Amino acid sequence: MTETTPELACPIAPVVDIVFSRWTTPILWALNEYGRLRFVELERRIATITPKVLTQRLRQMERDGLITRTYHAEVPPRVEYEISELGRSLGPMFATLAEWSPNLDKVDAARQAYDSRSSAR
Repeated sequence: MTETTPELACPIAPVVDIVFSRWTTPILWALNEYGRLRFVELERRIATITPKVLTQRLRQMERDGLITRTYHAEVPPRVEYEISELGRSLGPMFATLAEWSPNLDKVDAARQAYDSRSSAR
């Protein structure tokens, strides 16, 4: 039997790795919803993220081309982030996922049923 790389076995795996890492979707959503934001504004919008993790995710997303970073040489310096055209191109995929979200009640019911069966064993 020949082993297949994950990318060949599931061609969407690299997309999932880029787009659905822990903080990418909330950051993209905030930038899409509210437009250009400064670091502190993003931090407030995503209250549970630490500054260190937000910095790491923003750098990676800029590297991936999903957001743009604009540095304004002022006193004090100002940095703004906004979703790029590439990031915006994910909109239809997110809209489809939002359409599926009513199924979360069914997922919750299935989990409860499973947990009830598992605890009865």
